[in-house]
Amino acid sequence: MFGLSTPSEAAAVGAFGGFVLAAIYRFIDHLRQPPPGSPHRGPVIWNTVKELGTIIKESSFLTAKTSAMVCWLFVGSGIFSAAFALLGGQEVVEKWVLSLDMTPVQFMILAQFIIFILGWPLEWTELIIIFMPIFLPLLPHFHIDPLFFGLLVALNLQTAFLSPPVAMAAFYLKGVSPPHVTLNQIFAGMMPFMGIQLIALGLLYVFPGIGLWLPQILYK
Repeated sequence: MFGLSTPSEAAAVGAFGGFVLAAIYRFIDHLRQPPPGSPHRGPVIWNTVKELGTIIKESSFLTAKTSAMVCWLFVGSGIFSAAFALLGGQEVVEKWVLSLDMTPVQFMILAQFIIFILGWPLEWTELIIIFMPIFLPLLPHFHIDPLFFGLLVALNLQTAFLSPPVAMAAFYLKGVSPPHVTLNQIFAGMMPFMGIQLIALGLLYVFPGIGLWLPQILYK
């Protein structure tokens, strides 16, 4: 947030912190349950190191798998966006929106509604790479701050990920929840948070300073 490091560097520090915490927790767990007939800490340390090796191997594989998937999403989205622009699709959409003679409020509602609906079946990467280049050229016409628009889009996508019928966040949670927890229970538990997101979205639109005061101070 303060520009002291890049997002990648901050993620690396977080990953290293997680590794250190995992090592500490594993060591304490083995220390509380030492191998039978071995009062020394040597086997405890060795078992901790072996488990950490397994964890690093599995984490590296899953990270590479997820990163490759995200990279291919970026590649496919970038190709689609470039082809869409080269074939004149962006100009067609821009002319159509301008022909509707909408007010800035109407344009904002339309754009956020489209993003909200598309947030059900699509990941945020596709939405950012494919659809944001369509909306961004229209912002100067309606005198909308791109940073403010981006904040609304980010909050809107979080709301869409919590919203049925798709609600990707619910399926992520179902994958790590106990077997007796059903999707209906997860959906019911998510409803209050979705309501809070909608209230926050409305407050951010009515009072833009909520989201813009910090960037205005840090990046003057």
